Amino acid sequence: MLELANCVRCGSVFARDYRDICPNCHREEERSFQMVHQYLRKRENRQATIQQITEVTTVPESLIIKFVREKRLQPSQFPMLSYSCRNCSNQITEGEICTDCKDQMRKDLDIARELDDKRVAAGVKEQRVYYNADRSAK
Repeated sequence: MLELANCVRCGSVFARDYRDICPNCHREEERSFQMVHQYLRKRENRQATIQQITEVTTVPESLIIKFVREKRLQPSQFPMLSYSCRNCSNQITEGEICTDCKDQMRKDLDIARELDDKRVAAGVKEQRVYYNADRSAK
């Protein structure tokens, strides 16, 4: 059964199926995609960056990045389509974070696991901490 929701773009109420945007915004998004795709299909525009595409087509940069993330625009076909890593701002062509940040997160997790293992091996019981926020003080 469909549920009522507010469109994340325009705020109008619609019956949500599998999208977070209403049918009108979806049609507008599809028009924008077609505009970007038509621009990039020309051989001389295949090396265009997201900023250049935005200037020519007036499609917002965030929407072009969304098309790349959804793999509707393939960086293999259009090699200059890159966007910023959410963690460090390095340019990437897929996912949310770059390889360097992924590696650092893995290292940090490995260190945390080692510390946990050492704590368990030493017989240290889990410490439970309770924090009380004084909401009356302002």
